[in-house]
Amino acid sequence: MRFSTYRVSGDDAAGAEGIGVWHGERLHPVPGVTRLTDLLGDDGSRLRAAGQAALSKPGLRRVDVELLAPVPAPPSVRDFMAFEEHVVTASAAIGLTVDPLWYQQPVFYFTNPAAVRGPQADVAIPPGSAALDFELEVAAVIGREGADLSPAEAPDHIAGFMLFCDWSARDLQGAEMRLHLGPAKGKDSANSFGPWLVTADEFTPLMSGHGYDVPLTASVNGVTYSNGNLADLYWSFGDMIAYASRGTRVLPGDVIGSGTVGTGCILELSRVHGAGTYPYLRPGDRVRLDGGPLGAIEARITPGWPGVPLRPAAEQVPDQERQHEERR
Repeated sequence: MRFSTYRVSGDDAAGAEGIGVWHGERLHPVPGVTRLTDLLGDDGSRLRAAGQAALSKPGLRRVDVELLAPVPAPPSVRDFMAFEEHVVTASAAIGLTVDPLWYQQPVFYFTNPAAVRGPQADVAIPPGSAALDFELEVAAVIGREGADLSPAEAPDHIAGFMLFCDWSARDLQGAEMRLHLGPAKGKDSANSFGPWLVTADEFTPLMSGHGYDVPLTASVNGVTYSNGNLADLYWSFGDMIAYASRGTRVLPGDVIGSGTVGTGCILELSRVHGAGTYPYLRPGDRVRLDGGPLGAIEARITPGWPGVPLRPAAEQVPDQERQHEERR
């Protein structure tokens, strides 16, 4: 089943939000439910029952709804780096080798749940950035709570999967990570989800390698940039969720991102093939990420702004440097 969070846009109920399940091109509302997380918390029975009940009711046309993020306000978003091709290629492009630790344990960072966007929402260039990038990913949504899970147990805690774009300000990211903490503001402004959550049972027949046979592509202004497959994961979602739950809990609605598929971002492409061929995103660009059964994310890039200065420039000079300048 495919579940979407939506807002009505075409009748007297305009502005009303809800959860629906798709059948063909019709979205069938789940009565009395406005948040997908309200249908989570068990082995998936509640979600399936709600979907079956909704299919017996009239459906909404696609043109009459605005699709929001399937999980608009997740409890947390952990984004991993689980594709070997991306890690190896991006590292080699800047003259580095992959740390052997990457092959011993998965790695993730927490990103901003308040920055979630729908699948067709505009994305503004973050304040002060001139190097906005997309990252082509897939995310698992946790269906029921678990702690200290094993990789074999963890997949049973997945409600479903959705397409995920981790928008990244590469210049801000590079600067702040010189201080050995982060990424923070480089990854803080927007995360696009959707357009729907595909329930985990529908992914079972697609199992391949450590992932699933799901094609992933990206284009900018109609020009193909990225081609990959979710089957290329080095760390499985079971591995990632088990690691995320170690010493803590994963909760219903938590989002577990796969990290970037090989060729799935401009950072990697530009450093291999040149910035002239793959420039960073500019206002007016249109980005499309396609995940086969996961649907597509389509975003228009809009202008950013410089941001509010934290302190006058003179106060940002370290004391010893300012004293040196005054003696000259």
